[in-house]
Amino acid sequence: MVKISEVQAKSILNRSKIFDYCLNPYTGCTHGCRYCYAGLFMRRYSGHSEPWGQFVDIKLNAPELLRRQLPRARRGTVWIASVCDPYQPVETRYQLTRKCLQELSRYNFPIFIQTKSDLVVRDLDILKDMAELEVGFSMATDDDRIAALFEPGAPSITRRLKALEKIKKSNIKTFVFIGPILPQTPGRLVSQIRGLVDRVFIDRLNYLSYFINFYRAHDMLAYTSDDFFNRMKDILVKELEKSELAYELIF
Repeated sequence: MVKISEVQAKSILNRSKIFDYCLNPYTGCTHGCRYCYAGLFMRRYSGHSEPWGQFVDIKLNAPELLRRQLPRARRGTVWIASVCDPYQPVETRYQLTRKCLQELSRYNFPIFIQTKSDLVVRDLDILKDMAELEVGFSMATDDDRIAALFEPGAPSITRRLKALEKIKKSNIKTFVFIGPILPQTPGRLVSQIRGLVDRVFIDRLNYLSYFINFYRAHDMLAYTSDDFFNRMKDILVKELEKSELAYELIF
């Protein structure tokens, strides 16, 4: 049973080390990804005792806070979101991401949306009119079975690809984040996203000590070695270059 709490946040547009700002309408994420770096610290930060993936705090006042913060904020790129999925299932009911996008649409801030959910297509009516926008999906594998094992609460890779196609047809700049690299067939993954993305990011798993027991329990320790990550990276790069897809290595 997921613990859902409605809370009042103190701030919603916060400084980020990766982009200028990050915006997280929720604390916690029911996608429950086994490798999520947020699981390393968000329980302690939020005061939750529940396992990662089993709690979500709903920041009810997020749109109101944003409405107050934006006029005073220096223009910069807003990352939605850094420690949760902005389109996790609770968004269907609360629509905080949508309401925050409506506030952002009144200002000329570049927006970078990263999700694993096809729910993002619901907001195409807002997104298609934003001047500086990138929308992308995390896809650590091409295999729906592997995705279901590591990302138990997230929509399938198949659903993400269909949503990516809809977004691209709306003339929105798109990306795919292949990270962390999970067991996959790189050539198939690249062929699936060819023509649907403007660029690709590639990352590895960098916090193995926290997740090693999960890999061991599923007899997958071979997929945690430097050799595996470097070999997959090299194959991905070769396939991306063959397809003339722009990419960025994060490790």
